[in-house]
Amino acid sequence: MNPRTFSLADLFAITAETVPERDALVIGDTRRSYRQMAERVDSLAAWLHAQGIGQGDVVGLQMYNSAEYLEAFLAACRVRAVPANINYRYVADELRYIYDNAGIKALFYSAELEPAVAEVLNAAPELKVKVRTGGGTPALAGATAYEDARMDDTRALQDVRCSDDDLSLLYTGGTTGKPKGVMWPHKDLFFGCLGGGGFYAPADGAVSTPQQLADRIRKAHPLRFMPVAPLMHGAAHWATMVSLFAGHTVVLNDQHRFDAEHVLDIAATQKLNGITIVGDAMALPILDALKAHPGRWDLSALFLFGNGGAVMSAHVKEALKPFLPANVYFSDGIGSSEGGQLGMGAKPAEGGMIKIAARADLKVVVDGKRLASAGESGILARSGYLPLGYYRDPVKTAETFVTIDGTRYAITGDAARRDEDGSIVIFGRGNNCINTGGEKVFPEEVEEVLRMSPQILDAVVVGLPDPRWGQKVAAVVSVRPGMSLDQAALRTLCHAHLAGYKVPKEIVTVPEVLRSAAGKANYVWAKSIAEQAPAGAAG
Repeated sequence: MNPRTFSLADLFAITAETVPERDALVIGDTRRSYRQMAERVDSLAAWLHAQGIGQGDVVGLQMYNSAEYLEAFLAACRVRAVPANINYRYVADELRYIYDNAGIKALFYSAELEPAVAEVLNAAPELKVKVRTGGGTPALAGATAYEDARMDDTRALQDVRCSDDDLSLLYTGGTTGKPKGVMWPHKDLFFGCLGGGGFYAPADGAVSTPQQLADRIRKAHPLRFMPVAPLMHGAAHWATMVSLFAGHTVVLNDQHRFDAEHVLDIAATQKLNGITIVGDAMALPILDALKAHPGRWDLSALFLFGNGGAVMSAHVKEALKPFLPANVYFSDGIGSSEGGQLGMGAKPAEGGMIKIAARADLKVVVDGKRLASAGESGILARSGYLPLGYYRDPVKTAETFVTIDGTRYAITGDAARRDEDGSIVIFGRGNNCINTGGEKVFPEEVEEVLRMSPQILDAVVVGLPDPRWGQKVAAVVSVRPGMSLDQAALRTLCHAHLAGYKVPKEIVTVPEVLRSAAGKANYVWAKSIAEQAPAGAAG
């Protein structure tokens, strides 16, 4: 047997050897034990190897949630290829860009997405392997049905020796520009994004060797965990891998959209111990469902309600508590595609999204050139385990990954302040910050207050040009069914919780606030809507 490395394929193999008969994955009617999943990963990897897919070849994953998604990801890792997520919501131009930028050599795609794939295949001239998941006969010439893409004889894999430095690509940023492929070496990803085997054992910390992971798994209590967002998004994929490398059972949403009642059905029937969501966009519908159907769901097994990627308001957490077990722990985390998992924290009383305790690898950078002193504000940055940069984009890599005083940092884009004790207060995405008359307004803070209103279902805040103040605060909101917007009441609420310059000057209503499949706000869309609305519009 080859020596084990921090390759994700090796780490999964260690987990499967440690708890082979435990359920690794449940989605809909599909259930896989760790042994079954490991066998399927190896048989798929052997088939990919036989097709000539190997080290450095990019393998695109254009798929809905499925067992096949994780199997294809790990099989690509096993042959030292480079798995890359492809957002299934992308339109033709975005898909062409990724196909071309990544230079994909193999593509796994869901059957429902075959027409979208067919439209853009000319952007992938080097593509030599196409695999369709979801059953049926592939319509694309040369494509293989997933269950036919397996080999019983896996001996050829013995000569494929994985490495700490094998790569995974995480494409991000389609709503703020062209998608960018973040190149994560496996070891850096394991320690920088997945907790290094210490996420569920904080007292022990990260492991020091790959094989030590087996000891952690044997000592830990088996849990059942569900990331509510789709696997194609980094946060959900990372959360899934954290649980898999802890020997837990991962339960995935089998629907292609977020439906609060369905998520609660899964939580009850699967006796979930933990879920993780993305902000109020998911928390509020879950709260509404619980209010509408009291007693419908037995959530007694739940003790972790995690959140990341967007704000989950304090008033929403309080409103959820009566419907959840008394011992439920709410956790707020922050991370980025370039910086990995940046830490857990709580909303500070003095303002801001989240406050993270002092840590050696987290700093605040001023003007991209120096580290902030106590009390100074700038952009959150991380050192240590980091990506190599953006795939085939040296210009953007140089902008985001900088060296200061001999240490390499990833500049996350999150506006932050370093406090006297070294802790860091994070305010929101710096590129979304609104400058009105010299005062800074972070949209997330205003959005949280807007969603306190019983009228408001969802809200996104942007800055619009203003001849006097430079920018003014504008809100794009959706109103709860059966209600009409009372702008005066909404502004009164805002004035009670916000300084006057933060209160929206324009409020525009839409039938639905557009968000990504992971629940993240689309600020480009919201600004376009606000710009097109008449001044003072209420919808």
